[in-house]
Amino acid sequence: MVLHPDELHDGRAGSDIGFRYRMLYIEPRLIRDALGEKMKTLPFVRNPVSSDPRLMQALWQALDDLNRPLEALQADQVVLSVAEALLALSSSAAQKTPAAICAAAVERARQFLDAHHDRSVSSEQLEALTGLDRYSLARQFRRQLGTSPYRYLTLRRLDHARSMVNAGRSLAHAALASGFADQSHMTRQFKRAYGMSPSRWRAICLASARTMVRR
Repeated sequence: MVLHPDELHDGRAGSDIGFRYRMLYIEPRLIRDALGEKMKTLPFVRNPVSSDPRLMQALWQALDDLNRPLEALQADQVVLSVAEALLALSSSAAQKTPAAICAAAVERARQFLDAHHDRSVSSEQLEALTGLDRYSLARQFRRQLGTSPYRYLTLRRLDHARSMVNAGRSLAHAALASGFADQSHMTRQFKRAYGMSPSRWRAICLASARTMVRR
């Protein structure tokens, strides 16, 4: 459901059973900043109930795990994803032609993420490094590399975690050394990326190694 600022709504359940919900509040200025060059007016979604997969995916990024704060790059990506989903659903927000990609800036950001995957990277760091604002960089990063800066950072963390687990390190140590908040955080991201838990992946690797030794 999409509710715009100052829209009236009763918030009542449709039955006596009641309901639970998760809600994301985003200030309009963040939507404006995220869309930047792509919009002339703020998007307005006339139908408050939507099953659009882009919007559902954008919200799922923010609401899937409420037990820990969002990282800075993750929060920026959520805002951008929601803003672009709203823009796609809006019939009133005219779009501008996107700016050309600054390949050098994207490459500087990529190299920085490679080198600092084991720590929290802020949007301010990438802005200072590339000379682009966070949302312009995120759009250009995705257009050139096919993913967001935060998703790229997460995958580099997973690469490092897999190498550590394969080397015999504990899952908890691999998680912290790779930049994850804790082992459960790594496990959730691992399952999303590879379809199995890190412990299951380790078991498969060990079984494969034993088979090779017997041969």
